[in-house]
Amino acid sequence: MSNDILMYLLIGIGVLFGIIVLAYLMLRKKMQASGIREIQKLRVGTEEKKFTKEILYQKLYVIYLKTPFIKRYLLKIRRRLEIINIDDEYLTRGQASKIITNAILIIIPLTIIIIMMTHENTLLMTFLLVFEVFLADTIIGGMVDKIDNKLLRQQINFFSEIRHAYHEFNMVEEAIYQVAQDDEQAEMSRQAEKIYEVLISNDPEGELEKYYDIAPNAYLKEFAGVSYLTKEFGDRKVDGASLYLKNLNNITQEMQLEILKRDKLDYVFQSLSLISIVPILFMEPIKNWAVSQFSFTASFYEGRGGMLMQIFILLMTFVCYLLTRKLKDNGSVNTSTKNTENPWQAKLYKLTIVKKFVDLFIPKDGTKEYRKLQQEMKDAASKDKIEWIYINRILLCVVTFIASILVIMYLHNLVIQNVYTDPTADFDVIGQMSEADTKNAMEVTESDNQYILHFKGNTSTTQDDIAKEMERGRINKDYQDSTPEEIQSAAERVLGKLQIVNSENMQWFEVLLAMVFSIIAYNAPIWMLKFQARMRQLEMEDEVMQFQTIILMLMRIERVNVEIILEWLERYANIFKEPISKCVNNYESGPWEALEQLKEDVSFPQFIQIVESLQAAVEKIPIADAFDELDTERDYYQARRKESNERLISKKGMIGRGIGFAPMVVIFVGYLIIPLVFIGMTSMSESMSGMAQTTY
Repeated sequence: MSNDILMYLLIGIGVLFGIIVLAYLMLRKKMQASGIREIQKLRVGTEEKKFTKEILYQKLYVIYLKTPFIKRYLLKIRRRLEIINIDDEYLTRGQASKIITNAILIIIPLTIIIIMMTHENTLLMTFLLVFEVFLADTIIGGMVDKIDNKLLRQQINFFSEIRHAYHEFNMVEEAIYQVAQDDEQAEMSRQAEKIYEVLISNDPEGELEKYYDIAPNAYLKEFAGVSYLTKEFGDRKVDGASLYLKNLNNITQEMQLEILKRDKLDYVFQSLSLISIVPILFMEPIKNWAVSQFSFTASFYEGRGGMLMQIFILLMTFVCYLLTRKLKDNGSVNTSTKNTENPWQAKLYKLTIVKKFVDLFIPKDGTKEYRKLQQEMKDAASKDKIEWIYINRILLCVVTFIASILVIMYLHNLVIQNVYTDPTADFDVIGQMSEADTKNAMEVTESDNQYILHFKGNTSTTQDDIAKEMERGRINKDYQDSTPEEIQSAAERVLGKLQIVNSENMQWFEVLLAMVFSIIAYNAPIWMLKFQARMRQLEMEDEVMQFQTIILMLMRIERVNVEIILEWLERYANIFKEPISKCVNNYESGPWEALEQLKEDVSFPQFIQIVESLQAAVEKIPIADAFDELDTERDYYQARRKESNERLISKKGMIGRGIGFAPMVVIFVGYLIIPLVFIGMTSMSESMSGMAQTTY
C-alpha cells in the first residue's frame, strides 16, 4: 500500500509538471500573435532583457492572488511590505511574490520528504502536513523580517548622510530632500521622501500624525517628530553642538542597539523552531529500528501505549513550537500583520445564534472577572477583542472534546485489532522471528480468533468453557490431538484475549478524561495571554530606557512641556501604553493628579522615577533640570542598556532552549529508551519465571 501511495504521488508530480510545460507552450504561442508582436516592437530598446525575474514575479503575483489558499498569505505579506514600500505598488508586488515563491520552493520538497518518511503512519503524516501551515508562517515571517532589518540598517547610513547635508544646507527639509535622492537605498529613500512631503505640507502637524500610523518602526517616527520640531521651533547649540544633530546621534545609538539585539535574538532562536519540529520526523524510523532489533517492543509501539505517546509528542511539539515563536516575536518591534478589523472570529460572531451562545460565556461588563481578563489582554498587548477570545476558547473546547472521544474510540479499536492480528508466540529478547515462526504464530492467532468470535460478548465465559470447546473440536480441529495441559494453556491464552476484546468499550472515566482535556483547551488561550504578558515583563526595562532617550531628545527643545513629552511617550509606548494614555486624557483636569494616578497604575520602579521627574517639571523646575542626570550620565545609561539587552537575550535564550529541546528529549527518552528498558526488563522477568517453572 505504501509503494502505491508513493507511485501515485510521483505520477501526480509528473502530471503537474506536464500541465506547467503545456501552459508555457500555449502562453508562448499566444505571445507570438500579431497584436502582441506589434506591442513588442514598440517596447524594443526600452528593456534590458526579454524576460527577467521581476517580470516573472509580477506575473506570479496575479496567479497567487487568484489562488484561494495562497491569497491569504499574499495579502498578509502585503500588509507589512506596504508600510515599508510607501506608494510603490510594483516593488510591493514583486517582493510579496518572491517571498511566496521561495516559501513554496521550500514547502513542496519538504512535503515530499514528509510523505516518503511517514507514509506508513497516517496520523503522523497528517499532523506534519497540517503543521506545515504554521511552518509556512515562520518561513514567510523570517523573509519579511529580513526586509525590515534591511531598512533599519539603511537608516543608519541615511542619518550619517543627513548630518553632512544638514551642515551644508542648515535646513532640515532641504537636507532630507537632498539625501532622499539616493537611489542606492530605495526603501529608506521612499521613507525620506514621505517625511519631506510631511514637512513642506500646508498642515505638517496633521500629516505627521498620519505618518505616525504608517511608519515602519519607532525610530522613523522619532526622526520625523524631531525634524518637525526643529523646523517649527528652530535649532539651537548645546555644548557647542547642534541639538538636532545630537538628537540624530541619540536615535542612531538606539537603532544600533536594536540591530544588535535583533541579530543576537535571531542567532539564539534561528534553529530552535526547527529543533522543536525535526525530531518528530524520526518517530517512525525510531519505531521501525526498535521493532526490528527488539521484537518484544512491537506490543508497545503498535499498541495503545505507543499511540498515546505519539499523540502526546505531537501535541507537545505543537505547543513548544508556538511558545518558541511567541518568545522570539516578543523581541521584535515589527508591525503586526494580523487582520484585526474583520477576522473569521468577527464574521462568526455576527451570526445571531453564535452571538447569543458566546455571550453566555463572556463575563458581564464591570465584573471582577471581566476586569481581570481585560488587564491580562493589556499586559499581553493583545489586539483581539474579548468576544474573539471566547470564540477561540469555545471552539478549542468543543474540538478537543470531540477529538478526545474519537481518539479514545480509535485506541479501543486498535487494541481489539491487535488481538486479532498480532502473531501469538513467545518473542525473543533480541531480533525478529524467522519467517517459519511468524507463519506458525499467525496460524495460532487465526485459530484463537475463531474461539474469540464464538465467545465474544459473553462476559461469563470461563477457561473451562473454552477448554471444553477445544476438546469437542466443533469450532476447529486444531486441539484434537493435544494433551490436557496444552489445551488448558491454550484456553488460558484465548480467555485472556477474550477478556481484552470484551472489556475494550468506552468507560465513564474516559468521557471524564475527555472533559478534562477540553477544559485544558478552553483555558489555553488565557494561559497563552499570561505567557505573553510574562515575556513582556522582561522587556519593561528596555522600554523605560527608550523613554529616557526620547526625553533626552525633547528636554532641550524650546516650547516643549510635560504634556508634549507624555504625548511622545504614549506614541512610542508598548508595555506602558494604557496607563500613559489614561494620564494624557486626564492631564487637562490636573497635571499633578494625572501623574500621581500614573504612578499608582504602574509598579516598575524605573518608570516611577521618570514620572516623579515629570511631576517636578510641572510646577517646580524646568524640564532640562528635572532630567539633567539623563544628559550627564548618558554613557552610564548606554552601558546599562547594553547590559539589560544582554540579560534579556540570555533569559529568553535559556527559556527558548528549554522549550525547543523538550520534544527531542521526550522522543529519545520517552519514546525509545524508557519503553526499551521497561518492556525489556518485563520480558526478561517473564522469561526467567518461565524457565524456573520448567526447571521445577
